[in-house]
Amino acid sequence: MSRTGGSSGRAREAERRSRGRVLFVAVLLALAAVFLSPIGYLTAFGPNVGALVDSNPQTTAVMQERADEAVREGRPFRREQRWVPLGKISPHLVRAVLVNEDAAFYAHKGFDVHEIKEAIRKDWKEKRFARGASTITQQLAKNLYFGTEKSLRRKLLEAITAWRIERTLSKDRILEIYLNVIEWGDGVYGAEAASRRYFGVGAGELAPREAALLASSIPSPRRMNPADPGPYLRERAEITLRRMGAVTPTPTAPSRAGAR
Repeated sequence: MSRTGGSSGRAREAERRSRGRVLFVAVLLALAAVFLSPIGYLTAFGPNVGALVDSNPQTTAVMQERADEAVREGRPFRREQRWVPLGKISPHLVRAVLVNEDAAFYAHKGFDVHEIKEAIRKDWKEKRFARGASTITQQLAKNLYFGTEKSLRRKLLEAITAWRIERTLSKDRILEIYLNVIEWGDGVYGAEAASRRYFGVGAGELAPREAALLASSIPSPRRMNPADPGPYLRERAEITLRRMGAVTPTPTAPSRAGAR
């Protein structure tokens, strides 16, 4: 073999090894990106959203937070919750919740772009988390898996999980889980427990005004009492009542006529 041929062979071999090293590093970087990024983390290790298709969650991150708080404060943790199907919940309450929390729920894919833009604008202006932009699906992700912590990372994880929930569950199933797990007072979770605690009736029997009071208390469930509303909650409920006709939920359930 000539010197020229030998040099050429060694050059090709060196080039092949160099390409191999570059490919190896690229694969390592890709794996790191997948497993270290929030998206990769949730894809590889995230919550089993698919289990929610036909199984009700036994607990939530928010419930666990409240239980931990009770332990730290040396008091018992009590939990009132009764699961009911969406069709057994008053349409008045469904409308009131949609009006207050996510009027575009049945139209979006988990995110309300307009609300996100408004929230970013307000948060940037006030240099804090001043305005929420969470859809019902995002709120459900927060309640089930991430708790009440406010941080950009948590919001990102929440948004990714909401996207996964929307791809896995029907809208009615998302709404059913949401209405059965959200916090509605100290130790009170879900529409059925809240309806019985504050008004002495099942969730399917709520009158429009009762539904409006319950829905209007969702942003501050441990500070507002729907059974004994202050001026602020009464005003919010009146606004909700006026807007409830603008949203029509898909499920139907018997309810008491009239409003109290």
